[in-house]
Amino acid sequence: MKRQKRKATPKKKPAPTAAAQSAPFAPTRTAHQKARGRRDFMQNLGYGAAGLAAVVGGGWYFAGTVSAGIAEGDFSRLGNGIPTVVQIHDPQCPRCRALQKETRAALSQLDDGQIQYLVANIRQAEGRELAAAHGVGHVTLLLFDGEGNRRGVLAGERSSDLLLVEFKRLIAGGKSS
Repeated sequence: MKRQKRKATPKKKPAPTAAAQSAPFAPTRTAHQKARGRRDFMQNLGYGAAGLAAVVGGGWYFAGTVSAGIAEGDFSRLGNGIPTVVQIHDPQCPRCRALQKETRAALSQLDDGQIQYLVANIRQAEGRELAAAHGVGHVTLLLFDGEGNRRGVLAGERSSDLLLVEFKRLIAGGKSS
């Protein structure tokens, strides 16, 4: 024999409180709902703080990267009393990116302020002009003394160990190959 489905009985609503009677359309919250609201707020506050930290950290990293990129392209720093390495660089060239990685690895082994690093992007007019003035193509490092006189040209990819030797020679004031 088939069973008949029972109709769901509506649940009883709690008796209205005095505050609810004075404002019949105001929502009422139970103690559990109030506690749950605080708990949700505190949990969301933690998520918000983590999100804010991520945004601030990302902005700080982006600002540092942009300012470093601007400083690396400032050729007015040539001849400021600090020996300088200028990379003639094409950002789309894998050999240029490999040389840049090796150059940065070698420079990281030197003290700050001993030598400065500039990047001449040949995809920009200023970088092309510098490369043409020195008669070199990309995948090249130009080595300048503190007065801005060219002391050497390193064409092609080099390991960070060989570059470190050349950079130390430049700092000491010797002529590079």
